[in-house]
Amino acid sequence: MRIATITTLIILALDQALKWAVVVGLNLREVMYIEVLPPYLNLTMAWNRGVNFGLFAADSVWLRVALVALALIVTGWVWFWVRREGARPLMQLALGFLAGGALGNAIDRITWGAVADFLNVTCCGWVNPWAFNVADIAIFIGAFGLILASGDKTPRDDRSGLR
Repeated sequence: MRIATITTLIILALDQALKWAVVVGLNLREVMYIEVLPPYLNLTMAWNRGVNFGLFAADSVWLRVALVALALIVTGWVWFWVRREGARPLMQLALGFLAGGALGNAIDRITWGAVADFLNVTCCGWVNPWAFNVADIAIFIGAFGLILASGDKTPRDDRSGLR
């Protein structure tokens, strides 16, 4: 599980460093909007107090605690599952992305009370109303990677005697 641990730490460090650099260093939490490569890439401050896309958003301490607990429980469960499945390198890599992203967003909820989203990508005449962060990207890559990696396993022998 070395690959998973190293990948988790790299993604977590990258996510937190970028969040601090943008939110605090560039003071995005006060200026709220910075053009980077207009109209394609902009930094737009968005505090996500809910789940994906701000669903179920509330400024409740209990919701924040529940979302942090959920991130830890799901990360632990997936870690256990990957280990039980044989911890192949691709599965470990995907797990590292997923765990690093989930833990990065959980740290935001503990530190700031909400997840710091700031990347806004727009293209081809479509104006994207949502912002996201490195952790969100990592979670998506990790989940997709786990789906792909778990599909390459050969079925276990049928030990029931039926063929």
